[in-house]
Amino acid sequence: MSPSFPPARTRRSPRLGAAAAVLSVVLLAAGCGASAGGAARDPKAAAAAHEGFPVTVDNCGVKTTYEAPPRRVVTIHQHPAELMLALGLKDRMVGTAFPDSDPLPELATDFAAIPQLAEREPSFETVLEAEPDLVYGGYGSAFAENEGRSREAFADAGIDTHLNREYCGGKRVTMEDTYEEIRTVGRIFGVPERAERLVADLEGRVGKAVSAVAGEPEVPVFVYDSGDRSAFTAGGRSLGTELIRLAGGRNVFADLDDVFGDVSWEQVVARRPEVIAVYDYAGAGSVERKKEFLLSRPALADVPAVKNRRFVVLPLTATLVGIRSARAVDGLARGLHPESFR
Repeated sequence: MSPSFPPARTRRSPRLGAAAAVLSVVLLAAGCGASAGGAARDPKAAAAAHEGFPVTVDNCGVKTTYEAPPRRVVTIHQHPAELMLALGLKDRMVGTAFPDSDPLPELATDFAAIPQLAEREPSFETVLEAEPDLVYGGYGSAFAENEGRSREAFADAGIDTHLNREYCGGKRVTMEDTYEEIRTVGRIFGVPERAERLVADLEGRVGKAVSAVAGEPEVPVFVYDSGDRSAFTAGGRSLGTELIRLAGGRNVFADLDDVFGDVSWEQVVARRPEVIAVYDYAGAGSVERKKEFLLSRPALADVPAVKNRRFVVLPLTATLVGIRSARAVDGLARGLHPESFR
């Protein structure tokens, strides 16, 4: 899945202006109802709910000040949804979209309870119908300008936006980005303690895997995302490269200066990977079909990973800035250095 970056700012269109006007009336009515309801009856509870606010976040060049925690959130893509659920924020979620894979077992029930707005990225109008006060996107395509979902369009409609920091661009992504994303979301929702507990748990998982393979020789790894005439693979800026390194391996295309990119099969052969990490996600063909394709190519027959049938499977969501990345380190380490876990 190729990366895309936040779109350029554009003028507000009459259509978006009308949608914003309608939404403003709805939100104003909702706000008046809240003022006349529980918050007015219990001012101490309202004050406690906003403790630590306002919070200002500079996200991919968009600065947002939150006067209170968001209450109605739409997530676009699965990893932001799982991150919010892991922080105990199910009650703030009014919609999600574009699941990449089955949710984590411990989150499956809560994930199923969130309305799915679309199988892929929802339209701007569909998101507006959910009446969110925040839209949290995973890939840059969440806010695709050419599909009418630019961050400016949401801002014009009175809706805040947050983009997963992996798609801010300009630098290599590491596990520190995962931890900082969790901390930032914790601040936005007024649950920094939960965020720190989650970060500590993930750091512990990574630490155990790293310790288990300490001192083992690096295993050269080729990431196969998709492609037949050429191979679409993870580059040096991707979190996948960092996960492979932590697991005791080396991405053979770490010198590709991008998150993802195309390489030739001749390059794959020349770099002689010993393990192939197959990315698994909806719409890219089954893992078994990908393996069959790699095993059937005569040009790859002498590549050590193909000759020895050494494959590890990674859900794409496990290679993104989100809660699965720590688990991915453990799974990769076991695939690259099985003897260290016996």
